[in-house]
Amino acid sequence: MVTDAATCTYAELVRRAEQLAETLTAGEVRFAILSAEADVVVPALAAASLAGAEACVFPPEDGVAPGSQEEIDELLARFGQTHVVTAGGLAPWPPASGAPSPAGAGTSLPDDGRVAPRPHLVLTTGTTGRPRGVRHDWSRLVRATERVRPGAEERWLLAYGLHQFAGLQVLLHVFAAGATLVAPTPRRPKEGLAAMRRHGVTHVSATPTYWRFVMAELRGDGGPVPALRQITLGGEAAPGPVLDQLRATFPGAALSHVYAASEFGATNSTKDGLPGLPADVLTRGEDADVAMRVVDGELWVRSRIGMLGYHGEEPVEVDGWRATGDLVEQVGDRLLFRGRVSEIINVGGVKVHPLPIEEAVAAVPGVQVSRVFGRPNAMTGSIVAVEVVPAPGADPDEVKAAVRAACAELPAAARPRSIKVVAEVSMAGGKIVRRSQ
Repeated sequence: MVTDAATCTYAELVRRAEQLAETLTAGEVRFAILSAEADVVVPALAAASLAGAEACVFPPEDGVAPGSQEEIDELLARFGQTHVVTAGGLAPWPPASGAPSPAGAGTSLPDDGRVAPRPHLVLTTGTTGRPRGVRHDWSRLVRATERVRPGAEERWLLAYGLHQFAGLQVLLHVFAAGATLVAPTPRRPKEGLAAMRRHGVTHVSATPTYWRFVMAELRGDGGPVPALRQITLGGEAAPGPVLDQLRATFPGAALSHVYAASEFGATNSTKDGLPGLPADVLTRGEDADVAMRVVDGELWVRSRIGMLGYHGEEPVEVDGWRATGDLVEQVGDRLLFRGRVSEIINVGGVKVHPLPIEEAVAAVPGVQVSRVFGRPNAMTGSIVAVEVVPAPGADPDEVKAAVRAACAELPAAARPRSIKVVAEVSMAGGKIVRRSQ
C-alpha cells in the first residue's frame, strides 16, 4: 500500500492489525476511526474484523480530517462508540474529563447459525439527508471477492474514502487480488491524477463527477495521460457523454460501471461501456444473491449480500425487497437511469428530473461540471436552478450564455430559471448533491 508518506507491505499491515486487535474485546468495543490516512484506517478495520469489534470510519472534512469536535461528538453519541482510533492509537471515549456518555448501543446483530457476526458500520454519504449508520457483516462484504483473480501487477488508485462503501469495495478487491493500493490524501481529483502519474496507477474506480474533474485537469495542465488499463464508474449514473470522453482520453482502458449502495451492496457490474444496466438484470432467478425489479418507474432490489439493517433499527429481512430511490426507464435492452426520487423538482405540478438537464449542460463547450437542483418559488413551488463550474480558460459569461441556449430546447418546466457560475459545486462522497435549496 502506497501513501503520500510511505509504502507499507501486506506483512506490515497485518502486524499492525494484530497488535491493535489484541487490545480489543470482541463484542464490547465499538470504535470510530478519526483519520483519512489509509495506513491508519486499514489496520484498524482489519483489527476490528479479527476481534469481532464494530468499527466505523468517520467521513473526513475536505478529504483530510473529520469535522469539528462538536460534529464528532454528535456522531460518537448517536452511534454509541466507546473508543476512537487516531494516528496515536486506540483511546476510550468519552475521555476521563467527564464528557457525556454515548447514547444507544444499537440493534444486536442477527445470529444466522454460521459464525459469530463480525460487524462493521458504514455511514451513508448524506447526499439526500442526514447520514445513517448501515450495519454490515464482514463475512458478507468479502463474498464479492470470491471470484477476484490474482493481479499482483495491478496498481489501484483509492479515489473513494474508506468511510464509503465504494472505498471498502476497492480495498477488498485489491487485497483479494494481491495488488497494490495507491492512497493519496486528500482524495480529490487533482491529487488523484498526480498519484496516477507518480505511481504508475493502472486501475481506477471513481464517480462520474470525479472523472469529469480528472479530464478537466488533464486538459488544463497538458501533462501526460496515465496509461490506465481499467476504468470503473460508480456512485452515480454514468452518462453517455462521460463514457465517450473517457474512451477518447484513455483508449487503452476497459470501461465498466458498478451499481451498488451501502444498503444492498454491489448488485451489478456492467462491462460493455454503455450507459445504464442491461435489462436482463430483471430476469434473475430466485436463487440469485441479488434480484431486481421495477415498481412505478423505481428500481427495487432484493439483496442477500447487503446490510443487516440500520443502526438502532430492527434487522432487515434477508429476502425482503427494498426501494433503491433510483428512477429508471427501459429503452430497448437497457435500463437507463433518470434520476433519484429525492431529487425530483416539482415545477408547478410538473415533475422535472435534474439528470437529463445536467447532461445537456455538461455537453456545452467550456463546462467542467454542473449541478441542477430545485429552488423554492412562491408561484410554482420550485424552479430549476443550475450551477456551472467553467473549464479552465473559459469565459464565464460566454459559458453562461451557451448553457442558456442549450437548455432552450428543453420542455418549459425543465428550462433553468437561474444559471449561476461558481468555483465549485456542492458534493458529498464524490457525488453531486442535488437536494432542493
